[in-house]
Amino acid sequence: MIERAEEAGLSGLASALVAAGALTPEWLPTFEAVPRELFVPDRIWPGIADGTEQSALVDRAKDPDAWFTAVYSDIPLTTQWDDGRHTGDGRGAMPTSSNSLPRMVFSMLADLDVQEGHHVLEIGTGTGWNAGLLAARLGGAHVISIEYDEDVSKGAVGNLRRAGLAPLALVGDGRSGHPAGAPFDRVIATCSVGEVPRAWIEQTRPGGVIVTPWGTDYGGECIARLTVADDGTANGPFTRSSAFMRLRQQRTERPPFDAYPNGRQWPADGARTTTTLSPADIGGWLQQFVIGLQVPGAFWRAERYDDGSYTLWTYSTDTRSWASADYEPGASEYVVVQSGPRKLWDETEAAYRWWKEQGHPGFTRFGLTVDGDGERVWLDSPDRPVPCEPPSRTSRRTRAPVRDVTSYG
Repeated sequence: MIERAEEAGLSGLASALVAAGALTPEWLPTFEAVPRELFVPDRIWPGIADGTEQSALVDRAKDPDAWFTAVYSDIPLTTQWDDGRHTGDGRGAMPTSSNSLPRMVFSMLADLDVQEGHHVLEIGTGTGWNAGLLAARLGGAHVISIEYDEDVSKGAVGNLRRAGLAPLALVGDGRSGHPAGAPFDRVIATCSVGEVPRAWIEQTRPGGVIVTPWGTDYGGECIARLTVADDGTANGPFTRSSAFMRLRQQRTERPPFDAYPNGRQWPADGARTTTTLSPADIGGWLQQFVIGLQVPGAFWRAERYDDGSYTLWTYSTDTRSWASADYEPGASEYVVVQSGPRKLWDETEAAYRWWKEQGHPGFTRFGLTVDGDGERVWLDSPDRPVPCEPPSRTSRRTRAPVRDVTSYG
């Protein structure tokens, strides 16, 4: 009965992925040859298709039907919390390793566009499923995967061996790539970055492709597909929205409320105004991305109340400025308070107005250029950089771990 359930689950997931346009004909045989279940541990916290929330623990030993249902659903599966420090059956503070959303796995593999003979570097082995798919398609000798967490890597190697696959799985800092294996035809990251490591570009052949999730400080993230040029630059479009765990070395902690002058004594010295822009209108993942491009070095928190209202707080990472905007259901005006040298709500409104004036462009109208001057996000073409892009790498290249909630509207 279990084998029949597995077959039905595999077939159902394949059909869903094909219908979604994620699983292409060239990847279908590999999908069938490398079943996801071989790369999923017995204890998992299933997620949702859109967002970063996790449901309660599913333990294969206690409920095998629920486990198989989760494995053969198009959802991500959290497999580690808090860099391995978490114990027990509950959810931890922060998910730190997972078996990714199948639709995203195969969409990114389609973006990667591997061909026979290609040499591929993967950053973030995780459970090993993505590395296994690449190894089955190209041969293990053509795939190198790097994982920072030694325990996670050990688990992935065991999974790969059980599947009869043997890519080179290494433990190390993925930012450095793998110089000994370079040059690569393709590089793919299964973790998000706020700055594309220079080593990835240097270790990719001219004409080669880098596929990586890329996000802003403020929020919002999407998949970048970059082509490396002869001059060592990389350029390309964003292909779709995403929500990946952050590369560990690019994480930062958010400063606490008390780090901000008078932050606990609202409105303190803040200037009080009103706005007709609802905080709910800027809370989506796309809107956060657009605001993050133009409001560097800032992040948000939402303070919610029982009646459905909330305060949207915006903070500068240097702890010198903050702004609050009070949302009330049904209101047409909202109270704003701003403090510090930066007028963070004014910056936010300006970013939103620019986006509205451009016709509310989606993720796929944006793209990224990486060169000796840093990184620039553009709209429609590289000669149309998004305004207010900070000039230096360090002004916007920090980001906290992915939050449990991807929107506040």
